[in-house]
Amino acid sequence: MKMQSHFDNELFEFLVELQANNNREWFAEHKERYERHVKQPLLDFIEDFEPYLHSISKHFVADARANGGSMFRIYRDVRFSKDKSPYKTQAAVHFRHEAGKSAHAPGFYLHLAPDEVFAGVGLWRPDSAALAGIRQQIVDDPQGWDHAVQATGFAEEFELTGDSLKRPPKGFDPDHPNIEDLKRKDHVATVPFSEDEVTTAGFIESFADACRIASPYTEFLTTAVGLPY
Repeated sequence: MKMQSHFDNELFEFLVELQANNNREWFAEHKERYERHVKQPLLDFIEDFEPYLHSISKHFVADARANGGSMFRIYRDVRFSKDKSPYKTQAAVHFRHEAGKSAHAPGFYLHLAPDEVFAGVGLWRPDSAALAGIRQQIVDDPQGWDHAVQATGFAEEFELTGDSLKRPPKGFDPDHPNIEDLKRKDHVATVPFSEDEVTTAGFIESFADACRIASPYTEFLTTAVGLPY
């Protein structure tokens, strides 16, 4: 049986048009397109990815619910934002650790936006306790950290990204050989994909391969914050 693609070009076309028409009237008029080409394909992808995810670690969750699951909702929280645009112009899923209740938990991430498609792994904006745990683990196990970030395929394909402190964190040696990693406020790694790759049959396996390549990095971070991998 030939594997089908979960996503098609209509997903990106919808998001391009949404960028130009980010208002409730336009969205209401085109909501059926959103449901058919964005929301349902994401939910199907999440459901179908569960066996791939659990082959990497059984402690991460693929939750194919429209609200409160692995899919990010299209609606923006504008309460504290100067930008009052009501809708996100990207589609995304986050396969979080079972202990995590938010986007800040360890996880595997897929981001779909026009001209910006990537897989991400790690922890985005971890709280101060989690960040301190990661920093201490890097100091306590520098060989383990080096193995994680220099793993075959990972170092060549993924880019460590996110925000960093301008100065070394308090309590850590400013001359430490891994000081640039100790300065990180995010511990995220990403690898890009093209829209053509995402809309090709079998993309789910390509995404799974990326998650497997990044598994040593994700495992180091997950165990550093005291969670099972």
